[in-house]
Amino acid sequence: MSDASEPVLLVEDLGPIRRLTMNRPNALNALNHDLISAISAAVREAGTDEAVAVVILRGAGRAFCSGYDLNEDADEGELDARAWHASLAGGVREMLEILDCPKPVIASVQSYCLAGGTDLMLACDLAVVADDARFGYVDIRFGSGVVSMFLPWVVGVRKAKELLFTGEDRVPADEALRIGLVNRVVPRDELDDATLALAEEIAKNEPFVVQMTKRAVNRSWDVAGFRAALAANTELDVIIETTNLPTRDEFRRITAADGLKAAIAWRDAKFRGEG
Repeated sequence: MSDASEPVLLVEDLGPIRRLTMNRPNALNALNHDLISAISAAVREAGTDEAVAVVILRGAGRAFCSGYDLNEDADEGELDARAWHASLAGGVREMLEILDCPKPVIASVQSYCLAGGTDLMLACDLAVVADDARFGYVDIRFGSGVVSMFLPWVVGVRKAKELLFTGEDRVPADEALRIGLVNRVVPRDELDDATLALAEEIAKNEPFVVQMTKRAVNRSWDVAGFRAALAANTELDVIIETTNLPTRDEFRRITAADGLKAAIAWRDAKFRGEG
């Protein structure tokens, strides 16, 4: 368990492997400004540290990451188009820092990996996940867009559309493996060891060649228009967020009046018949 006196990100070195642990377990490692900034800083530092060959990103507690912190979003209140663009573009830049880190970054995922958490996992180069992991984007169910549109570049346009249009956020680990969302699925109690073993396997290779190979693979996306597509998504997301949509307005009203849990219960009752 963590509290306000503990760092939101734990950093440890295991030989040539730097392991970063998101440390907001009580919030299911939801991404707030402090955590995102800490991840960005740690990734930049690892990228320039010659002693580091591979980075692992994992979450403390029972989940990897439940997405962006909606409580923090609610506290920010109403934003105009300029503020939304700054916020969304900033979120994309922070995800790209992981993709652009010279060192390979491996996500080690257990339980919930949702919305912004799925973005975070997709920004990593590889993903080793526990058999209890669950993925997806629920954003459309409360009238929001996806911040970092990595999904179609990883699983293809057809599957991405299906997941995004339905708001499915219960994709199980075996299905995530089948569609190419993740690399390996292991039993929950073997997750740390399996992720570390993969990192060590990579670290045995010549670091310069590994780094140049990562850059070459990433460049294939860039040549195909990856960054232009992310920028276009940001512009369209601003339109979504600044349009008066009854579903989103009601979600935000309930969040402000009764709290986030009540808003999520309303959403699930409306779209899934739960509650």
